[in-house]
Amino acid sequence: MKVMHFVSHYKQYPPGTSHLYAYFESRGGKYPNCVFFGLQYVLKRWLVGPVLTEAMIVEAADVYKLHFGQTIFNEDGWRYILETYKGHIPLRIKAVPEGSIIPVKNVMFSVESTDPKVPWLVTYFETLFVQVWYPMTVATSSRAQKEVIARYLGETADNIDSLPFKLHDFGFRGVSSVETAGIGGCAHLTSFLGSDTVAAITLARKYYNCPMAAYSIPASEHSTIITWGKNDEVEAYRNILTQFPTGLVACVSDSFDIFNACENHWGEELRDAVIARGRDGILVVRPDSGDPVTVVLKVLEILGAKYGTVTNSKGYKQLPPYLRVIQGDGISHETIGDVLEAMKVANWSAENVAFGEGGSLLQKVHRDTQKCAFKVSSAEVAGVLVNVYKEPITDKGKISKKGRLTLELQNGQYVTVQEGQGDASKDILQTVFEDGRLLIDHSLDEIRARAEIDLVKEYKQRKTS
Repeated sequence: MKVMHFVSHYKQYPPGTSHLYAYFESRGGKYPNCVFFGLQYVLKRWLVGPVLTEAMIVEAADVYKLHFGQTIFNEDGWRYILETYKGHIPLRIKAVPEGSIIPVKNVMFSVESTDPKVPWLVTYFETLFVQVWYPMTVATSSRAQKEVIARYLGETADNIDSLPFKLHDFGFRGVSSVETAGIGGCAHLTSFLGSDTVAAITLARKYYNCPMAAYSIPASEHSTIITWGKNDEVEAYRNILTQFPTGLVACVSDSFDIFNACENHWGEELRDAVIARGRDGILVVRPDSGDPVTVVLKVLEILGAKYGTVTNSKGYKQLPPYLRVIQGDGISHETIGDVLEAMKVANWSAENVAFGEGGSLLQKVHRDTQKCAFKVSSAEVAGVLVNVYKEPITDKGKISKKGRLTLELQNGQYVTVQEGQGDASKDILQTVFEDGRLLIDHSLDEIRARAEIDLVKEYKQRKTS
């Protein structure tokens, strides 16, 4: 739960240090606002309840002695925690409600010690707390992509009802671990309802009180197509329609030649079957290679020529309601916008297409995407409260905040008030954890409501008014 050098920090604070207070923030980055998400998972996974045992202390003492070549581990301190708190961790954590949209450069949560004998616990767990950067960054990225898709739906479609299923999580196999898939995949689900990442669904059930967080449909994979052989590719497609005669079904169609598949297999040989199936279902054709802009436009043009189109209320072309396209290769925040803009210019509605995103969604992010940091800002030393901060001359972007902090709304804007000068009655930070107890347990539904984009809120308000 820590970087090794934190093990020795208890020896390094000034004599008489009895209290430490630290905070987490995004110091900037790719997105101007962050979706705060993931702290509850960290707390439930690692800190709620009795999490310390005698066996753990003995093992840690042995590991660190071997690692450092000397006795550094604070065995007495940890045994004090075990005996005094029965294995619970004496920390207090305050945080903004998960799902909140917080501008960068503001405190999102704070951590402080509650026992003057073990103030060093605050930084001991720094590594664990900083890992909130990952779910927060994925949630932030997904919401930003939702805003892009929603904008184009609003401009080119009759409604935005399909928005929750327009960005599907294809990322499980592209991440470094099952746990990563669960954390990042659940973060994506703060904005969308489509996912093939089972680990995300189970994490949401266990840690965010959501019995079913996402949905998917039957879908082919290259192996289920190419096993039939190139000459029988059309039979593979026919089998998909036969095995799944109703509902949504997606079929990857570029194992050999996506344009031939759309022109001849789907557009000629199976056209009547697709139309007949359309009484009870939707076929989703999936390109899976090439330049997304070029491929999606050409696929739409071919399918439009074969099946016909209708013009919606906004003046844009749509395929028949039983036929759609999903682009699942080369998708990112940037390419989604490129595809949708090209479609708009070519007079195609965004309603025609959905996206599947893998590595760019769950793996191509890092702590500096949003420049996340956890810093001590206040300490009590020999009974005196002191402001703690860093101010490196080589990087002004890493100047840290001073003193105890509150997050307040001032004239409609979030402001972090420093040096203990804030108004506690206006503080948005809520105590979510204290001495091993979880005090607030957010549901994914609550988080989704807080994280919802303005365009959807406005759309729902218009529908109900």
